[in-house]
Amino acid sequence: MSATRRQFLAGSALTAAAGGVTAALPSTRAEGADSAERAERGAERHGRPPNFVVVLADDLGWGGPGAYGQRLVSTPRLDRLAAEGLRFTQAYSTAAVCAPSRCSLLTGLHSGHAAVRENPFNGPQGSLGDDDTTFAEVLRARGYRTACIGKWGFGPEEAAQPSHPNARGFEEFFGYLTHGHAHEYFPTHLWHNGERVEVPEGAYAVDLIEERALAFLDTHAGAHADAPFLLFLAPNVPHAPSEIPDLGEYADRPWSEADKGHAAQITRLDTLVGAVLDRLRRLGLDRRTLTLVTSDNGPHEEGGTDPDLFDLNGPLRGYKRNLYEGGVRVPLLAWQPGTVEAGAVSERPTQLTDLLPTLADLGGAPAPRDIDGLSVAGLLGRGGRPARHGHLYWYRNDPGSTRRANAEDGGRILRLGEAVRREDWKAVRFAPARDRTAPDEEWQLELYDLAADPGETTDLAAAHPARVAELTALLRESWVADYRREGFGIRVGAPGLALPGEAFDVTVTLTNATAAAWTDARLRLTVPEGWRLRPLSPVAARRLAPGAALTAVWRVFPGARPAAGSWQVRAEGAARNGRTPVRYTGARTVRTPPPAPVADAYLSDLDWVSAANGWGPVEIDTSNGRKEAGDGTPISFGGIVHAKGLGVHAPSELVYYLGGRAARLTAVVGIDDFSARQSPAGATVAEVWGDGTLRWASGTLTAAGGPRAVEVDVTGVSLLRLVVRDANGDNSYDHTSWAAAHLRVAHAAE
Repeated sequence: MSATRRQFLAGSALTAAAGGVTAALPSTRAEGADSAERAERGAERHGRPPNFVVVLADDLGWGGPGAYGQRLVSTPRLDRLAAEGLRFTQAYSTAAVCAPSRCSLLTGLHSGHAAVRENPFNGPQGSLGDDDTTFAEVLRARGYRTACIGKWGFGPEEAAQPSHPNARGFEEFFGYLTHGHAHEYFPTHLWHNGERVEVPEGAYAVDLIEERALAFLDTHAGAHADAPFLLFLAPNVPHAPSEIPDLGEYADRPWSEADKGHAAQITRLDTLVGAVLDRLRRLGLDRRTLTLVTSDNGPHEEGGTDPDLFDLNGPLRGYKRNLYEGGVRVPLLAWQPGTVEAGAVSERPTQLTDLLPTLADLGGAPAPRDIDGLSVAGLLGRGGRPARHGHLYWYRNDPGSTRRANAEDGGRILRLGEAVRREDWKAVRFAPARDRTAPDEEWQLELYDLAADPGETTDLAAAHPARVAELTALLRESWVADYRREGFGIRVGAPGLALPGEAFDVTVTLTNATAAAWTDARLRLTVPEGWRLRPLSPVAARRLAPGAALTAVWRVFPGARPAAGSWQVRAEGAARNGRTPVRYTGARTVRTPPPAPVADAYLSDLDWVSAANGWGPVEIDTSNGRKEAGDGTPISFGGIVHAKGLGVHAPSELVYYLGGRAARLTAVVGIDDFSARQSPAGATVAEVWGDGTLRWASGTLTAAGGPRAVEVDVTGVSLLRLVVRDANGDNSYDHTSWAAAHLRVAHAAE
């Protein structure tokens, strides 16, 4: 038996003997007491709720830190944090790969309910939406200042959209927006809030992330010292590739360059955590700040890295992408001197869906009642015992495959998979392909007793048919194809475009989706300077029962000639949750169009109102796959070259303001020659819409079928929309060009 396995089993036995937590935690309430009331009383006792630092590593396995048995890689700061705080031995990510795991962690929904359930295939990045309430939004209602620094991991890569961190509760954002961009350790750019900022050549992203994180802490010990804060710190180490400026103590090890780099990345993560803890101490914030450190999934083997060299999954079976314990069990450490008991160990099965309700509980903020997570505040020195999950669920549908992970799955890595844990029983099953609707008898199911066999070495399915039937039913009911959320907090409804001289309505809804009634609810709307508004309905309610909502409507008058651009209408909803005031804010971007064309023009020479493109930017006048506009070859169909055009990738939509002045649109649209050379698989449908009416449709476009000529009467049309849709369920090669798209104007401007 290896030293790591001996340590793991011995640690598990000690925890079991101690009833779940080896160090005695102070108890101020009986088990089952209302956690929100407990958090409120705690906040009163200490003057205000605690600050939070949540550190999320990228692909750090359960056995990565020394506190979990690591012997080859140095992690002194994580080990000290574990010695001074609480170490969870059975913490779980919510998925075996990045994007779904991060979505579930942020929203408290497991991967059978969450909005993002898989890493991107050959299409658009998964994204969050207005119905996805993050823990940042929950805490903002109690006055927390919030920041996300590092890897966000959801698309699209643009500002002012519902999936942006600023729209999901984070006031401050610095880092990578999308999943793919975060694979670059020496990026050319990062994002600061809604702006893409250039990065100095050769700058290592983790260094920049650390600088921003420490600056955020400095700010909140100074200018914003009166408010609690949440720092969500998500560095992209130790994800592949194994790039780092300095191999440090590993430079002379007899390992591959990839393994040296990977070890150095783990130690770089450790020094980052240490820098944060040191800054908290220096600023006098350590005793008022709960710090949590965890990972999004198990260890990777990409780019030549050998996770077995470092025993990164400890005694557990599996790696990143596997639903066995090694793919989903992760380190989780909690530290708050004077509050979290030093040296404590918990064996409670704790999925990272528990993060949202725990932070809400400790921060005195009401949480959505339709989430899957449960608060573990009782383990963090606040008294009481947390409830245990009836079961934990995982879903896996991933386009990637690696050698070790595929071997652990018995060659089934590209099949859709699911897993469920109830008490110590765990079922892992594989669909016949990627079809989740396949009958249960066509799946291959394995059953393990984690208490006796944490390494999942012995399949007990044949010996326990009743247990198999029970867990199969749980697997079926845990997946909901369209999980409908209750509204939570505030939602703002407004048109995306305000036309000159035309009033529009804004609807604001404050929904109480918590378990307790709210009182003294009220709404307020703020519009840009120079705009006017008038309420059309009541804006207050004395009481909102659980599930009830207050909705108000305002009529907004933007003026006869507002300047072209993007504007925000901002809403605030306030109420009292018991004695606790809560305040939710929301906004909606309203665009005002550029002037209507006054002379005949090509669309590529006009400003659009909006542009949505499946992959990358809309390419103007050139078309060259996923590269930036302006660097490709001229648009051609069958060798016939067009110098003017717009390149898009399905699904896409371009919107232009014509103001009723244009008469006719002409163009040539199809799969261009460049895209056809990449693959003949592209198939799209192009459409022209005028003021909500379909004016022209191409039928299916393919490279073999050639382009279609467009000639459409657009007389009187105010808004012109050019739409491209996927036609064959595979948008990998659906790059399409609107070539020579030209408008003839009916009348000269007066």
